[in-house]
Amino acid sequence: MPTSTLLIIGAGPGGYVAAIRAAQLGISTTLVEGQAVGGTCLNIGCIPSKALIHAAEEFYKLAQYRARSPLGITVGSADIDVSKTISWKDGIVDRLTGGVKTLLKKNGVKVITGWARIIDGKTVEVAQSGSEGGTPLLITCEHLLLATGSLPVELPFMPFGGPVISSTQALSPATLPPTLAVVGAGYIGLELGMAYSKLGVKVSIIEAQDRILPAYDAELAKPVLNALKKLDISVHLSCTVLGMDEGYSRLRLKSTEGEESTLAVEQVLVAVGRRPRTADLGLESLMLDMTGSAVRIDDQCRTSMRNVWAIGDITGEPMLAHRAMAQGEMVAEIIGGKRRRFSPASIPAICFTDPEIVVSGLSPHEAEQAGIDFISAVFPFAANGRAMTLESTEGFVRVVARRDDHLIVGWQAVGRGVSELSTAFSQSLEMGSRLEDVGGTIHAHPSLGEAVQEAALRALGHAVHV
Repeated sequence: MPTSTLLIIGAGPGGYVAAIRAAQLGISTTLVEGQAVGGTCLNIGCIPSKALIHAAEEFYKLAQYRARSPLGITVGSADIDVSKTISWKDGIVDRLTGGVKTLLKKNGVKVITGWARIIDGKTVEVAQSGSEGGTPLLITCEHLLLATGSLPVELPFMPFGGPVISSTQALSPATLPPTLAVVGAGYIGLELGMAYSKLGVKVSIIEAQDRILPAYDAELAKPVLNALKKLDISVHLSCTVLGMDEGYSRLRLKSTEGEESTLAVEQVLVAVGRRPRTADLGLESLMLDMTGSAVRIDDQCRTSMRNVWAIGDITGEPMLAHRAMAQGEMVAEIIGGKRRRFSPASIPAICFTDPEIVVSGLSPHEAEQAGIDFISAVFPFAANGRAMTLESTEGFVRVVARRDDHLIVGWQAVGRGVSELSTAFSQSLEMGSRLEDVGGTIHAHPSLGEAVQEAALRALGHAVHV
């Protein structure tokens, strides 16, 4: 019976990072994955969605330039071959997953392709791919790490299949539908809905709450709502979905006032969230403490069973690849004898809509809820030279800091390309920066990053450019 010091189930960002780091520390490591290494992020999530978003933006720009643009650019008709677009996207995925495979091999991680089922905290059986009907492989271990990720939430009255698709299918369309209804106005629904709209699809958004992006504060969502209107995307707020009609050609809706209506649509993308992947894992044999459908962990990612660890989406929100990576590295180092705890000052979150949104640390509302006496300031991109040259002056950078000592506790931004500001935001929070630190740091001109310095200066009461 094969044995391993560390056995990891799931080769997504958390699992493969944990495996590589553990192997670097000399820990005998086995990694089990039922599908492709890289998990949701590399294969059917973060990376392919950003590739599709970029392709859609490039096509949209050309389509806009059929009429004379303010830049003096004109082009002929814009066409797109979706099959080639998807092939290009898949090429990026293949290069990245291939790179992960190489790193795992180089570091001596034993990778087993197959579906794992937990027997107990020390034993896992694996139904290996390509050996259907064969005897499962039994593996024993000293430490078991659960990194199985998450799955799209399926509506029970409208299961995936036919015209009803998940984000996975939305990222690899054989053809583009004339019309698409997106159920859910969170970041996944809006990212893909806007991309499809830029590719020429007539898109409708349905959201049960009274505004889009309900997980983000309303001021950050406003520029995105304006962009939806410019794209002629119809938005149905305070509206729930009842299901498809018998012919699967119309989506049945119900308003909060009880009024029912239908929406003619060829395809429906359900993007109402994700849930931890725990089914068919044998998790019940461990009788772990749970928080709803998520595995409960402490600040070292330990579960309620000794030497059973869990990281990433299986542990619940925030379901972010970079959180899983950081947790995976930490667990490997703890097993390797290092003293570590997971207590980040910031786990940045990015919404890759157009414009983009990035949040790091506390918003003004969250600071108020935490009982912090704070000051906050906004610097608009309308006053930023680089934003003007990018034709993207809508949006802003906002900083939140303690009033007494000016310690920065949060950053938020909305605008084109602001995802790249997340590094500066997180670094300032992790390093315990004060407004004076950021305000006194020379920022390159012209750049969007100048808005970070200007927001800090404005909070101090001496902004120069606004």
